[in-house]
Amino acid sequence: MELSKYIWCFVVGGFICAIGQVLIDKTKLTSARILVLFVTLGAILTGIGLYPKIVDLAGSGATVPLTGFGYSLAKGTIKAIDEDGFLGVFTGGIKATAGGVGAAILFGLIAAILAKPKMKG
Repeated sequence: MELSKYIWCFVVGGFICAIGQVLIDKTKLTSARILVLFVTLGAILTGIGLYPKIVDLAGSGATVPLTGFGYSLAKGTIKAIDEDGFLGVFTGGIKATAGGVGAAILFGLIAAILAKPKMKG
């Protein structure tokens, strides 16, 4: 892979994260609302055809942040609608993201088992 792909990955991923940090620092939005905003924005930008172009440019710099989850949901839904019709509206996003969600649950469980939590007092 050429060097410019890595640079674009870093720049786009860093830009998305910088936007999130600015939202945390300069607004009263909670982390949960920022999460929902980013996922929704990724889905909307995918629906209008813009986010796939960003993914082509930046690769994992665009798919790893939360906007990438919205991209995966929308992409899976669009594909399922093409294949299954209206039923794809309900099944596409789930099928497309099930592996990532399952991995997050598994690694969260492992971290919970291995960690030594302390109560804040």
